[in-house]
Amino acid sequence: MRAAGGYDTPQGSLGVTNSFPPEYGGGSPRAESEADASMRGGGAKVPRILLMGLRRSGKTSIFKVVFHKMSPHETLFLESTVKTAQHEHSSVVHFKVWDFAGSMGPDELAGDDRATFLPANAVLFVIDAQDDLAPAIARLVATIERAYTVNRRIFFEVFIHKVDTLPEERKLELQRDINQQVWGELHDRGLDEANLAFYLSSIYDHSVFENVSKVVQKLVPSLATFEALLDLLISQCRMEKAFLFDVMTKVYIATDSQPVDVQSFELSFDVLDVIIDVSCIYGQTSEEGELLAFDQHSASIVTLSDGKVLYMREVAKDLALVCLMRSENLQRQGLIDYNVQILKQALKDVMAANKSRTPRQSNAGMEYQGSL
Repeated sequence: MRAAGGYDTPQGSLGVTNSFPPEYGGGSPRAESEADASMRGGGAKVPRILLMGLRRSGKTSIFKVVFHKMSPHETLFLESTVKTAQHEHSSVVHFKVWDFAGSMGPDELAGDDRATFLPANAVLFVIDAQDDLAPAIARLVATIERAYTVNRRIFFEVFIHKVDTLPEERKLELQRDINQQVWGELHDRGLDEANLAFYLSSIYDHSVFENVSKVVQKLVPSLATFEALLDLLISQCRMEKAFLFDVMTKVYIATDSQPVDVQSFELSFDVLDVIIDVSCIYGQTSEEGELLAFDQHSASIVTLSDGKVLYMREVAKDLALVCLMRSENLQRQGLIDYNVQILKQALKDVMAANKSRTPRQSNAGMEYQGSL
């Protein structure tokens, strides 16, 4: 049955989102420049990721492929990091990356533990799956022990790297073994409450982008709010999945609350990659001569062979919304465009809000028309 303001589709009805309450970004419009500046830090402390691992483990390659668009094959010619290098990423999410030399163990940070780990939000530790695991696990445990002593809120993200040549069963076995060994060592040291996560990673497939996305999301101050907004969008528009991508890195900073299906992520990643590449070739240039590969007019609809549709729209500077839905639910495209426009304004308002404000988790008070 169609409610007021809704539209019937072959599988039900689409609803119109009239407004979002203040805690989800509703209210008066904000200037785009103000919103973008706020999301990039706006004077607050810039989050910091510490990139660590043994020599030749592949940590610098991960950084170059994800944040510098380097081809995976070009990383073969990278030299080992010999001293700590600091990098700053200031696209949609503003943060710093400290790339530590693989030869630098935690003992060499003696006296500097507080200066190194206290300002950090996450330690991204890379383990070479094709090398001897014992030294890497020992270094990881020692790093966790020193970091957790001075900063109990820090996240430890372990990338079990270079697994692209391993069979699937071996990958899972390797992850399970490393997980058990590390947690066993931490239990003996009384560090059972450390925030620790393990990922299987390779620069030769999409896994490194998906894993880095999960790390970066922990730096997003309004992640719960973004998830709630996307949940509302997919429920009103009968979408199956929605991602918010950082266009510069192809890292998604938020998605709806449904579990991420690897195939959905890969399809969304690939369609965005193709659109940006085509725009770089055929895109217009500004009056200053700058190529406008992605701007407020960027949009695309791609129909897949299985009857599904990938819908892409620009929603903020360097931020793209990519949604997956069935083709029959795109028949009322005007309604979907309208709801995306409401989402776009809500995202700008959230990004312009004070980062210190704690977003409310409840969706009580949301006003919309239509039902599913």
